[in-house]
Amino acid sequence: MVEEISVEELKAQLDAGTAPLVIDVREGWELDISRLEFARHLPMGEVTARLGELDPQAPLVVMCRSGGRSMQVCWFLEKRGFRSVSNLTGGILAWGERIDPSLRPY
Repeated sequence: MVEEISVEELKAQLDAGTAPLVIDVREGWELDISRLEFARHLPMGEVTARLGELDPQAPLVVMCRSGGRSMQVCWFLEKRGFRSVSNLTGGILAWGERIDPSLRPY
């Protein structure tokens, strides 16, 4: 079962220096509109081909615009043996609403 992490929890981990790797599975054009600088871009359509770039033992948080695509990627990763995968609830929309209102919603 995929765990969920709120934007507030992730922000607290970032502030404490304990945040896991954050993977942003949105498309490049979406990052041109709104992005989180600390997140690593890995488009959803490239996850299968680039799976070897990720450590299955390391904790990961997966994000997208609102949480749907990232949940699908979380399920995919869990089925391939990734041990600690969390979905960022609400995605970048929630981050913009509750953490950084300067982010442009789309």
